[in-house]
Amino acid sequence: MTNDGSPISAGATDGDKIRCDACPVMCYIKPGASGACDRYANDAGQLVRVDPHVVLQRTVSQGGQIVPFQKSGEWDGKLVQGRDVFVTAIGAGTTYPDYKPAPFIVSSEVDGVDMVTVVTEGIFSYCGVKVKIDTDRFLGPETSTVRAEGEAIGHVTTSEYGSQMLSLGGVHHLTGGSKKEGRVTCDALMDLCNGKAVELTVDNGATVVVQAGKPPIVNGVPEVRMRVGCGSAAIGMFAKQWQGKVDEVVVVDDHITGVLSEHQAGKLLDIPDTGIKMKGRRSTPGRYFQVAEPGTGWGGTQISDPLTVLGPFNPKVAKPGMRMLMVSTTGEHSAYFELDEALQPIEKPLPPELQQSVERIQENCEPALCTVLFMGGAGGSLRAGVTDNPVRLTRSVKESLTSVTSGGAPVYVWPGGGITFMVDVTQMPAGAFGYVPTPALVAPIEFTLRLSDYAALGGHMDYVRPLASLNADTEMRQAAPPPPKSGTHS
Repeated sequence: MTNDGSPISAGATDGDKIRCDACPVMCYIKPGASGACDRYANDAGQLVRVDPHVVLQRTVSQGGQIVPFQKSGEWDGKLVQGRDVFVTAIGAGTTYPDYKPAPFIVSSEVDGVDMVTVVTEGIFSYCGVKVKIDTDRFLGPETSTVRAEGEAIGHVTTSEYGSQMLSLGGVHHLTGGSKKEGRVTCDALMDLCNGKAVELTVDNGATVVVQAGKPPIVNGVPEVRMRVGCGSAAIGMFAKQWQGKVDEVVVVDDHITGVLSEHQAGKLLDIPDTGIKMKGRRSTPGRYFQVAEPGTGWGGTQISDPLTVLGPFNPKVAKPGMRMLMVSTTGEHSAYFELDEALQPIEKPLPPELQQSVERIQENCEPALCTVLFMGGAGGSLRAGVTDNPVRLTRSVKESLTSVTSGGAPVYVWPGGGITFMVDVTQMPAGAFGYVPTPALVAPIEFTLRLSDYAALGGHMDYVRPLASLNADTEMRQAAPPPPKSGTHS
């Protein structure tokens, strides 16, 4: 039955078994058992939705944030009316096959305006996750295959400022490879979207444990900080603090290594030349590319000895006793050197005033976190479950007449054709995602618009029900909050 107590349509029976039509697998389910997705079960010959349907309530004590609310204990079945209550698609059921209206089309009044929210759990074969991993560590070359349990589930994509990016899932991994590849991809996506930790390996790269809202673990080492900036940016940010305390500073970075005496910031502060010679390719004064191969050492390079990025000092400029600080973009690595009579850098204890500058770099680094964005294309049964003319829904979304959410969380809808959206999974209630063994992910999606606009786009008006109809027959319980974000400086 649905969460309001009305029966869910079931297909053919096979003895005591009933056939579920909630997804293309069409399981035959025996009494007391659930289908392959663990979302629908046979309860004495009735097809029932196992999970509760979730609504969200906004409270003043939560600072206006949407927080999970579900029936528990002696609840009398009455919902707080108005803008404080939002009906999500979590636990609502699906529109499969395509001709069925959405499971819940709920009307309510907000500021005197009649509104309607159409909710459904979409079956997404065309979906994946974009993963942002805050780390300077080299995870692997761009386009390298990313694997879970040895199966290809995605690839490394372009690096962004202080972060490595992965693109995981998609229809080709879910359906275009072996049966095991599809199953492993589906499992990894669902775990990531539900806030669980997943271990990934990158071909010719690292092993990384990813969990939404948690620091990444690269090759067994938890990451602590996101870089303050590239090496050049660090020079610009802290040059004045180094003035008079040291003759030269090199900020080692896999992308752009900065050199204080050559950098424009150093020139404006009248810091004299030091005769330093850098390896790599000079871009503009004080900015060097490719000083070392990428890796998990200093500044995302493979080096453990920073002096390997230096050539010999120019004897016409350099002088014995010259002081040099070398530091990474996170402040995790640092070393202090003085030139001897042969102009060779000799490591010395880091002076307190330079230790303070290293700590300032660390202070300005944000905590390293993993961000997981679910991305899906809403087509097929999703749109047909809202209106009998699905293209009108797409146009309504693009014209901002219809608001799209996922589990009550705001989404970004991509421009162009279709309804392709992204959502931060940490903003959603726990356990918002499921799966069907086609394989595909099951994700909540809600469309909210004026009731008059819904009628104009050809909505299923005969199925509109008032918010108060979610009564005591609806199975609900207290929901767990979304997983907390963590990550602190050390």
